Amino acid sequence: MAEDGTKQTAKGETGDDAPKGACTLQKKSPKLCGTNYPLSIAFIVVNEFCERFSYYGMKAVLTLYFLNFLHWDENLSTSMYHAFSGLCYFTPLIGAIIADSWLGKFKTIIYLSIVYVIGHVIKSVGAIPVVGDQVLHVALSMVGLSLIAFGTGGIKPCVAAFGGDQFEEEHASERSKFFSVFYLSINAGSLISTFVTPVLRGDVKCFGGDCFALAFGVPAVLMVLALVVFISGSGLYKKTPPRGNILLQVCQCVGFAIKNRVKNRSRLIPKREHWLDWASEKYSKQLINEVKMVTRVLFLFIPLPMFWALFDQQGSRWTLQATKMDADFGGLILKPDQMQFLNPLLILIFIPIFDLGLYPLLNLCRLNFTPIKKMATGMILAALAFAAAAIIEVKINERDMPKPVPKESFLQVLNLADNKVQVTVQDRDLFQQPIETFQDPAEYLKLILSGKQQTLRFNLQETPGPASAFNYTVEEKSVYSLIVYKAGGSISSRLITDMQTKPGKGMAAVRFINAWEQNVNITLGGQEDISVNKSYGVSGYTTLERGNYNTRKCRTETGEFSLDLGLLDFGASYTVVIINASGNTLNAWKSEDIKANHIHLAWQLPQYLLISAGEVMFSITGLAFSYSQAPVSMKSVLQAGWLLTVAFGNVIVLIVAQAAPLEQWAEFVLFAGLLFAVCILFSIMGYFYISVDPEDLKEKEEKGEMEMPSNMINLVPKKAKL
Repeated sequence: MAEDGTKQTAKGETGDDAPKGACTLQKKSPKLCGTNYPLSIAFIVVNEFCERFSYYGMKAVLTLYFLNFLHWDENLSTSMYHAFSGLCYFTPLIGAIIADSWLGKFKTIIYLSIVYVIGHVIKSVGAIPVVGDQVLHVALSMVGLSLIAFGTGGIKPCVAAFGGDQFEEEHASERSKFFSVFYLSINAGSLISTFVTPVLRGDVKCFGGDCFALAFGVPAVLMVLALVVFISGSGLYKKTPPRGNILLQVCQCVGFAIKNRVKNRSRLIPKREHWLDWASEKYSKQLINEVKMVTRVLFLFIPLPMFWALFDQQGSRWTLQATKMDADFGGLILKPDQMQFLNPLLILIFIPIFDLGLYPLLNLCRLNFTPIKKMATGMILAALAFAAAAIIEVKINERDMPKPVPKESFLQVLNLADNKVQVTVQDRDLFQQPIETFQDPAEYLKLILSGKQQTLRFNLQETPGPASAFNYTVEEKSVYSLIVYKAGGSISSRLITDMQTKPGKGMAAVRFINAWEQNVNITLGGQEDISVNKSYGVSGYTTLERGNYNTRKCRTETGEFSLDLGLLDFGASYTVVIINASGNTLNAWKSEDIKANHIHLAWQLPQYLLISAGEVMFSITGLAFSYSQAPVSMKSVLQAGWLLTVAFGNVIVLIVAQAAPLEQWAEFVLFAGLLFAVCILFSIMGYFYISVDPEDLKEKEEKGEMEMPSNMINLVPKKAKL
């Protein structure tokens, strides 16, 4: 969960160093237990832990909220999830401008945290089922998420830098260690929240279903706590006033250079060595040279959004994949959205392994594993993670319910009669052998129709016994069960509609057929009683949590009985036939219409291992490398550029989900292939990239070795008269 720039190399984002020659009043902060660590950083670290718990806890259940509470389809849920994620990485630009040009970091954190809290509250209220209708729920959710995105994005570039401001310059080593603790607090908050909030959603029931209001409410409380803790340390902070935003200066310099070049495009005007040199009439040589260094690195950022397009799908497509898998770990049932906790956990494990083990080993082997090579390797690992996800998706689909197409339906036969029955459907030879009594159907058989609907003649031949015929109208793209039973000494039948897709959220579905001579009322836990009429009455489907349903209470005209349903498994659909009573127990027969999820959730572990290892090699290395290639004054610009790569990565997912809907396995393959292609492009760009040391360039400037080109003439930003 380390896509935040602050989470990898927050130590590079002090970004508010005072200009040379400026004199600011330094406030001495009390120290922690006699060390050189300011007491104020304790409030900042606790604030960051609570804020990250709040953000990742809310985000962990967001996709399932869209899917199961707002009842959006998977593509729309995925699109909105990534639209929100992308917005969270566009808004840091606004927060940085507000902090550096207007309010300063302290006030920006306070004010935008209040916006953040308001967004959480609105989001939580929107998740209460009894508050308004569907339109109001959607409106509150969108307003709440917009405020959350503005709040979390706005404070993102401020908190880490504000923590760095608390240290005196002579305590640089303590500042570096602070950022390590700061990074740990981020991952601890995301690790705990991604495990806890899905439990609050799924295990706590409110308003008759999953408690999304609680799952969003607890992160809201944590954000309130984060704000209170941060304000509590107000008297201890060293607060630097805003000094102007370097990002705005860079944008203005680039804009002026382009504008000036366009105005002076005559062939009679001498060319300049670099297009940014056209800004020399207004901006200093130092700023122009620093912008040149930044643009070289930003050019390398162009292919990077594709990595984040894959990485951020852990909370959307991978979570949706987990809903179709077997989540039973020997009695411990993991929620589909809980699997996301593996990423921060693996990051905390991989960082010391890579830094203290893998990289030193490669150095001993004299392998030149440059930052560009590390990042390219990270891309390959992420692409392999999606290839693994595609394989899992194919395996999941092997036991999916077949989807009927136009002029096609599916049929199974449930023989509840005393003897075996031969079934013929309008001269179609679907059933080769007679169907035994209470024979569990192996699979649905395909019915080809002549139009959107067709009336078919079903001939039933009991062995031994007379034949009977029944006419039923069959609709296209439907799934049916033909119930065959004895009524009044002769064969009878009934055609009923079946569930076409697996139950959502990893639930189980069950319906009842009452073959007994008494009406039955069945109690299934917290569900309303299910009434099933006698003489082969059929109930509707009821969705239940996966589990063992033994000794369920059933009430009839003659008394109370118990019913043993056994295990109702993840993603399965069952038909339970109540046959008769034996003592105080109802005898029943259970048929599995839609097969249970058979791929275990543990098979997602390889893809999490691959993408987490890829993140360590790509993200941490990428930020460290890019920061090393730019002067200190430009590090905040690179931070903004890095966050924008995350934002554009989410935009890519949004576009693919809406514009090119594919089978899920094919979409995984598409993303893997795109990232492989981008990796090749990035490797080529990196091959021709020449690393620079900003300090060397600075020394050359001071020695006067970097003169402007001899053919450069002074131009005004208006059309020259020749």
